[in-house]
Amino acid sequence: MRERLQKIIAQAGIASRRAAERLIEEGRVTVNGQVAALGDQADPETDHIKVKGKLLKAAAEHKEYYLFYKPRGVLTTAAQDTEHPTVFEFFEKNPVRVFPVGRLDLDSEGLIIMTNDGDLANALMHPKGEIPKRYRVKVKGVPGERAIDLLRKGVPLSDGRTAPAQVELVETTKTNAWFDVIIHEGRNRQIRRMFDHVHHSVVKLRRVGYAFLSVGDLKPGTARAITPAEVQRLRTLAQDSAKPKAAAKRVTNAGTPTARAPKPAAKKTPVAKSASAKPTPAKPRAPRATPKPTNTRKGR
Repeated sequence: MRERLQKIIAQAGIASRRAAERLIEEGRVTVNGQVAALGDQADPETDHIKVKGKLLKAAAEHKEYYLFYKPRGVLTTAAQDTEHPTVFEFFEKNPVRVFPVGRLDLDSEGLIIMTNDGDLANALMHPKGEIPKRYRVKVKGVPGERAIDLLRKGVPLSDGRTAPAQVELVETTKTNAWFDVIIHEGRNRQIRRMFDHVHHSVVKLRRVGYAFLSVGDLKPGTARAITPAEVQRLRTLAQDSAKPKAAAKRVTNAGTPTARAPKPAAKKTPVAKSASAKPTPAKPRAPRATPKPTNTRKGR
């Protein structure tokens, strides 16, 4: 069956769909000996597809999913960097090539999903999705309530204002503060830039939760398989988060829908009398008849 090249490459576990699009634009993908263009389609069963000179095999039916604890100082990209290791080196012995869903910057550590399921990866990374990601953040100094409130409401960055975030102060010392932060966006170095905006730079950043998945007993450099039930929950979450949001009901602090007050009854406006209209004269009352005295005396 013919499909778009970026989808075929992602399903084969070579790169995410966005990375596959970049490979096509760079002219590093060929179909039957011809350099492919973005938007081209192919059939992985019959066409000879090469990515960076290597023949692409049809996507394997077996999909693998791992929850990996990325150590600090490890890259999440496939870029050649002689100074730093990449997440791919931790899965070199894995029979199926897997790639990261999203990214964590070099100086951050924590959870990241590794898989060869391009469809799920693309759904989880979709801009319309609102997959929650939880971080434990250590910053310089102790931000005041005004700064924390600004972080919660959203701060202006070079690529636009951030969406509202959950920011809770966990612990303070004389020189530092620890926060629990939950965001739904996936911008580059977003949390670091958010705290830079309020003049409290990040000292340490660790992703401790992705959707409903938590770090648990994982240590830096280790991974665990994501169970089939968890994979299904991730699929459902990705599908639901991409759906248009229904208008939310207004709720009170207690979580009870606010009842709408009845509309006030319309006041009756008196009709003004026309100035030109003559008043109807009242009918004069008829005078009362005076009863005649009755003469009881008979004439002689």
